Amino acid sequence: MITKTATRTAKPPLWPAGRQSAVALAFDVDGPTGDAMLDGSLLSNPRYFTQGAYGPWRALPRLLDLLRDYDLKATFFVPTWVVEHWPSQCERILKDAHEIAYHGHYHEVFIDCSRQQQLDIMGRSREIFRSHMGVTPVGFRTPSGDWSEETAELLHEFGVIYSSSMRGDDRPYFHTTSRGRGLVEIPGRWDIDDYTALAYSEDPDFPIGLDRISGYADVQRNWCAEFEGYHREGLCWTTILHPKVCAKPGRLAILEGLFKTITTHGDSVWATHCAEIAKWWIAQHPENAA
Repeated sequence: MITKTATRTAKPPLWPAGRQSAVALAFDVDGPTGDAMLDGSLLSNPRYFTQGAYGPWRALPRLLDLLRDYDLKATFFVPTWVVEHWPSQCERILKDAHEIAYHGHYHEVFIDCSRQQQLDIMGRSREIFRSHMGVTPVGFRTPSGDWSEETAELLHEFGVIYSSSMRGDDRPYFHTTSRGRGLVEIPGRWDIDDYTALAYSEDPDFPIGLDRISGYADVQRNWCAEFEGYHREGLCWTTILHPKVCAKPGRLAILEGLFKTITTHGDSVWATHCAEIAKWWIAQHPENAA
């Protein structure tokens, strides 16, 4: 039987330069991609289109300004349809020294895609990132929050080194494949997804049948408390946030409160890109080590 004391006194991972915890702020710049685009209903729903377009068009620049003010770096998971339609906004992500990573093309449901369909989506995304932005991403977040049995191995073979898609731990861990060790997973959680507290859409309706916008002060307290818990335990904390949801003018104060809380800890927090955390984790855990 594992006691609470035994669990709490387990030695936490040692982050670079003796830092106590790691933070990978991560944002999904979905724009109007997703179900309405995949089923074709977007063409007859300009209201939904503009609701999504607000993310890369207005909210993303505001968020980038705030990250700059707090000298914080982040990872942005971007469907490549958004890259094609808002290239200058996406280019600023790189100009501000943030990371950009794979998130499908139309925000596809990977669990419903065949292996070849998934490869086609990844190949199309890679070419768009290379031709429009001059980069080849190394990270991936599944657009729909799930994937098929072969996805992790497929991504690893494709050249992706990490995912931030699954929920299995509060530290990075490795996926396994038929050939051995695969991707690094940097797990997030849906309870730190801004949709659960701040999203409301009338058509398509989300949350279904219920207007559920939480008090902003409560959301800020919750997110800060989650970060503080991870920091106290020496863990790795990442987020699943969306500019079109959390970077509206009134809600920016929630993010500012969170950023203040993180930066108050100074150098004891390793706040960096998901890719840097993944590379460091791989270096600290050689595959053939005893």
